[in-house]
Amino acid sequence: MPSQRDIGFTLTFLGILGAIATLLLGLFWAPLVDPESWNAPEAYRILYWHVPFAWSSFLAFSMLFVGAISWYRSRSEWGWRWVSTGSDLGLLFGLGVVTSGPIWGSAEWGVPWDWGDLRLNTFALLTAVAFFLVLSKRSQPDGQDTRDTLAAIGLFGFALVPITAIATTWYQERHPGVVVVNSEESGLDPQILSVLIFGFVSFLLLFIGLAILTDLVQKLEQRLENHMLELDEGVAN
Repeated sequence: MPSQRDIGFTLTFLGILGAIATLLLGLFWAPLVDPESWNAPEAYRILYWHVPFAWSSFLAFSMLFVGAISWYRSRSEWGWRWVSTGSDLGLLFGLGVVTSGPIWGSAEWGVPWDWGDLRLNTFALLTAVAFFLVLSKRSQPDGQDTRDTLAAIGLFGFALVPITAIATTWYQERHPGVVVVNSEESGLDPQILSVLIFGFVSFLLLFIGLAILTDLVQKLEQRLENHMLELDEGVAN
């Protein structure tokens, strides 16, 4: 039976391959969008990574939310590991969004960031919350008080997820609306939609693989810390 490590590495490897294939399909196979509707029709191709990055970041924050609820309800170790993993992956995929988005924005809008756009700013704040959690976990001593505080901040961060997801419905500015799977509702070309779905599946594999490996690392760190405490107690006795 394959180990957690083998499964994690396999899924991560497949996810990376799929992400590379998504990029190549987006560059060389996906059709060009209507040049009359876009200021920079070629630049839209970066969205084949930008959109899966965004979907994956929302999965990461959902994982953080579930972990925080579990930690508060039963002080479960797996709940805290989910908080840690969700914040780590939320930062990773969130940075992918805030890096790829301004590249497209510079070409399409003429500016990398629109400070008047609600969705851009709420997602930036969401990523900042993940960044704060990651830094705090590595700089603050581990303990119940620290975990309670960081889990509470994670719950606050998750509250931004639905706001970010539907911000363009409430307050339409420059950012495109929510991308849906149904091609008739979204008006997307079937080839464009198929590449987006392939990208989502690829990034999902990458997300699951990284989540498994991150969880494994945290288990090993906890086991090492327990052994160190046992050694310290043995020396003291």
